[in-house]
Amino acid sequence: MSEHSRIYLDGTWVDAGVGTTIPVVNPTTEETIGEVPSCTAEHVDQAVRAARLAFPGWAATSRQERATYLRRLHDALAARVDSVATTIATDVGTPMRIASRIQAQLPLTDIATYADLLDQPEIEEKIGNTLLVREPIGVVAAITPWNYPLHQITCKLAPALAAGCTVVIKPSEVAPLVVQQLFDAIHEAGLPAGVVNLVHGEGPVVGEALATHPDVDHVSFTGSVRAGSRVAELAARTIKKVTLELGGKSANVVLDDADLKTAVKVGVANAFLNGGQTCTAWTRLLVPQDRQAEAAELAAEFAAGFKPGDPLVAGTKLGPLVSSAQRERVRGFIDKGIQEGARLVTGGSEPPADLARGYFVAATVFADVDPDSTIAQEEIFGPVLSVIPFRDTDDALRIANNSRYGLHGAVWSADTDRALAFARQVRTGQIDVNGGAYNPLAPFGGYKQSGIGREMGQLGMDEYLEVKSIQL
Repeated sequence: MSEHSRIYLDGTWVDAGVGTTIPVVNPTTEETIGEVPSCTAEHVDQAVRAARLAFPGWAATSRQERATYLRRLHDALAARVDSVATTIATDVGTPMRIASRIQAQLPLTDIATYADLLDQPEIEEKIGNTLLVREPIGVVAAITPWNYPLHQITCKLAPALAAGCTVVIKPSEVAPLVVQQLFDAIHEAGLPAGVVNLVHGEGPVVGEALATHPDVDHVSFTGSVRAGSRVAELAARTIKKVTLELGGKSANVVLDDADLKTAVKVGVANAFLNGGQTCTAWTRLLVPQDRQAEAAELAAEFAAGFKPGDPLVAGTKLGPLVSSAQRERVRGFIDKGIQEGARLVTGGSEPPADLARGYFVAATVFADVDPDSTIAQEEIFGPVLSVIPFRDTDDALRIANNSRYGLHGAVWSADTDRALAFARQVRTGQIDVNGGAYNPLAPFGGYKQSGIGREMGQLGMDEYLEVKSIQL
């Protein structure tokens, strides 16, 4: 049985038994490096039935027992971090410096966070003569994207398991290879049969079968607005709960008293993280109009440090985009920006001259960007930064909120109270003040078309719990 033909059902690897497979391409070399089975609705039904049968037993385990299983999973996955990083660098194109520090480490943080939360007393409240208790929602379908292919699984899997739910995972078919290491770790950790199951395949077949399955109680989806809207529509047929994380067009706002150089440097690094294929990327840099020229020059200077190259080579900061289709999409947005009158400061849609193969796009910076233009409104998901001038603080706030998205963002000021007051007015689910550090206990999610619900922290686990009122 080839590892590429396998799925994980009811506690064991089994051959999917399908005649068709989905190739996996290395975006650096454009060569096929693997394949996964193209599963069917029947595979989904088998996985869901296994999860449904396992649910009562798993839901009945104590918080301490679930914490122990999560710590075993953490340790088994930690033993595979080097392999995880290399796999993601190979099929996503993430540079090793990021694959090692973020792609391989953040999933461990996800798992440890929920193991630690389970060490805390269970939340029960009394309201008058009513006792409020929280119970696991049931079978969870986790449908995940390719840009952070392990973290986007573990940030759903860990809280669902912690809550007492069983899970069926459908990873993206674009970059699915790291799932092998995850499920080997799950098997090694000894989770009971049926508690976690794996099906591969394409969204219109496997994803839709999960969203419509009558025995799935909750669908947690990360991806595009179009696909997320479809998932919500399908899930509504059986009135199942959905959590949607759908992307962003985040503003990095540099107020007039801020340290411009620091704000631009941090902002460029954020915008180009993982090749710009990050939903939280600060892709709109808002600066005072009398400092736009300086900001654009600084952005171009820092962008020069993101020279496209082989992600497996030490020092590379910008790898390829994940696929040919993604590269062409990003190039199209760059050309659109030029057509609509934005000033190209550096980069562009032409392939890097020294890279004959690979889905590479140069680090690109635009200035004089109209806040209503295509590149200021659409999630490009590539290394493209738009510098947008503003007249005053009110104008900056108007521009920051001029988006159908509201996922992340940043604000910089020499006066922390001023920055905090600004942050409170931005319609976004998360925002950093003067480079505030990532907090894995903080809820993550968005306003507007960035999604529904929250991941991470206690609120992330609450997504997988039902609230029951018991009158005494």
